[in-house]
Amino acid sequence: MTHGTHFTHRLVPAPAGRIHLVEQGSGPLVLLVHGFPESWYSWRHQLPALAAAGYRAVAIDVRGYGRSSKPSATDAYRLVELVEDNVAVVHALGEESAVVVGHDWGSAIASGSGLLRPDVFRAVGMLSVPYTPRSEPRPTEVFARMGDGEDEFYISYFQEPGRAEAEIEPDVRGWLAGFYRALSAETMPGPGEPAPYFVSPDGTLRERFPAGPSPAWLGEAELDHYAEEFERTGLTGPLNRYRAMDRDWADLADHNGAPLTQPSLFVGGALDATTSWLSEAVKAFPVTLPGLVSSHLLDDCGHWIQQERPEDTNRLLLDWLAGLPA
Repeated sequence: MTHGTHFTHRLVPAPAGRIHLVEQGSGPLVLLVHGFPESWYSWRHQLPALAAAGYRAVAIDVRGYGRSSKPSATDAYRLVELVEDNVAVVHALGEESAVVVGHDWGSAIASGSGLLRPDVFRAVGMLSVPYTPRSEPRPTEVFARMGDGEDEFYISYFQEPGRAEAEIEPDVRGWLAGFYRALSAETMPGPGEPAPYFVSPDGTLRERFPAGPSPAWLGEAELDHYAEEFERTGLTGPLNRYRAMDRDWADLADHNGAPLTQPSLFVGGALDATTSWLSEAVKAFPVTLPGLVSSHLLDDCGHWIQQERPEDTNRLLLDWLAGLPA
């Protein structure tokens, strides 16, 4: 655990207001971008390890999360806006370039940062979600087809403003505990049990979360941290990222099928459903990631890679970083 580790907290200017970041160490800049529903705290194990290895490690609260600004318009959560937040962080820290590493939605933000601003982001690391170039059809059409009979895929469920908030916000802590449990290797539903990625008509995601104790990586202190942040901020900002997907698709029309050419890293969990859903994206890496340095699947690992398997994640990150051009 790293609860006693000293982190430096800062707010820096960005296009939508301010971005909260946590910093440790000095040396080449490594920018860490979290996913849903998390915060900078998801990188608590990586920050000290990177700093000890001689890197300037910085983890942000993505726009809409934690102590960062929370614009109300859905358009404010488009990928192009979040990329510019990352650029603003790099420049606010007095740097010209950085390595960017993301998990879950943060992986898509990291790869988008590398694609749109290769002048700033010299290498890209992706955890859980592989690089998937823009293609036809639009994302909401793709996810609508991923329903299970009458049941709706969770990303489609998230599209209607206020709907998921009405489920989550009356009991943020309980919902987060169930969501984290559902996607963790040691507590996820077993074969034949209801999949937690679907919502029945007039139902909720919570109905399919597994009961029982939390996974080992999620103690009371960790759950308290996440719950307190989302109880204070609500979930609309984070959910607006899902609601901006079709806007991303329109914004990236000129980048259809474009490869990500920088040196890259992918780490997935062998038990993470994302690895199965996006298996074709992984197979396409020779074309879509011509600069790929290494790709790994961690056995007995679910979705929360850097928290479930911090030592393995740190080792893979540090090995990859050590081999990057200066």
